[in-house]
Amino acid sequence: MTVLSRYFLKEIFSSVGICLFVFVSLYLVIHFFGRFDNFAEARVPLTRMVPYLLYKTPFIVVQMLPSAALIGVIITFSGMKKRNEILSLRVSGMNIWEISRPVLIASLLLAAGLFFLSEVIVPYTSSRSEQIYRKEVQKEGPGQFYDRGHIWYRGSNSIYWIKNFDRDKGVMVAPVFYFFDPSWRVAKRIQAQKGTWNHAVWNLEDGIIMKLKKAGDYGFSRFRNLNLGLAETPEDFVQEIKKPEEMNYWQLKRYIHDLEEEGYDATNYLIDMNIKLAFPMVTFIMILIGIPITLTIQKGGAPVAVSLGILACFFYILCLGVSRSLGLSGVLPHLLSAWLANGIFLFLGIYLMMTVDR
Repeated sequence: MTVLSRYFLKEIFSSVGICLFVFVSLYLVIHFFGRFDNFAEARVPLTRMVPYLLYKTPFIVVQMLPSAALIGVIITFSGMKKRNEILSLRVSGMNIWEISRPVLIASLLLAAGLFFLSEVIVPYTSSRSEQIYRKEVQKEGPGQFYDRGHIWYRGSNSIYWIKNFDRDKGVMVAPVFYFFDPSWRVAKRIQAQKGTWNHAVWNLEDGIIMKLKKAGDYGFSRFRNLNLGLAETPEDFVQEIKKPEEMNYWQLKRYIHDLEEEGYDATNYLIDMNIKLAFPMVTFIMILIGIPITLTIQKGGAPVAVSLGILACFFYILCLGVSRSLGLSGVLPHLLSAWLANGIFLFLGIYLMMTVDR
C-alpha cells in the first residue's frame, strides 16, 4: 500500500466514522422519543429501553452507513480540494480514477462489511429488539401468532381454504377442504360452516360432502357433525410475524418458500430478499457519486457539496421506493425492482466521474 493510499484511507475512514456516529446517534435519539410514550403507557421501566435501543443499533448502522459514506467522502475531498492536494495530484499526471482508486476499493470493503453485518448480526439483534417491544410493550405472548384472514393452505394432495381462523380458540370459519387423487382431480370436497380443533381431530359442523364415485360423477351428502382427521394442527394454519430484517437471505428465502407453499402472496418478501443483496452496494455507488460532486463544485465548497449529497440520498430513496412499488404491483420483475435504483445511480456516478476527468 502506497503512502498516498494510506493517507486517503485514514482521512476517509475518519470522516465516515464521525458521520456514522452522528447519524446513528441522531436516529437513536429520535427513535427514543418516538417509543417513549409506548413504553410509558405499557408501564415498562424505561431502563428496558436501553437493551431495546442497543439491539436496534446494528440495524440503524446498516441503514445509515451509505449516507455516512457519501457525506464522509464529500467532507474529505472538500478538505483536500481546499488544501490544493487534489490539484497537485492532477498536475502530477493522475486522473480522477487513479486518485479515487483507494477510496473506491475501500468502499467495496465497506459494502462487504455491510453485507456481513446485515446477514449475520442484524437478524439476531433485530429479533431481540422486536421481542422486547412485542412481549413487554405490546404484551404479546411468546408463542402468539397473527391471523392472515382468508387462508389458502396446501397440504399433502389437498388444499384447504379457510375464511377466517381464531388462533386462540382453534376455530375455523367456513372452511372448505379439497382432496385430490394422484391425477390431481378432486376426489372429495368437504365444506362446513365451522371447524373446531378437538386435540386430535377437527370437528366440523353443518356441511356438505362432495365425493367422486366410481362412475366418474359426484355424489353429495349433508352432515351435522363430522370428525375430520388431518395431519395439520392449528399451528400449521397461522404464521408468526417476521420482518425481513429479522432474517438473513437464506432464512428469508425459506420463509418465502413456506408462504408460497401455503398459497400466500410473497411478492413483498421476494422484493425485500433481492434488496438484501442490492443494498450493500449502495455504499460503493454513493461514494462513486460523492467524489465528482465535490470536485465539480466551484463555489460554496463543502456546504453546497454536502447539500447535493443529501439530495442524492433523497432521490435514491425515492427511486428505490418507486421501483419497489412497481415491483409490488407487478409492473417490474422482482429482481429488476430491487436493482433498478442501483443501476440508475451507478450509471450516474460513472457519468459524473467521466465528466470530471474531461
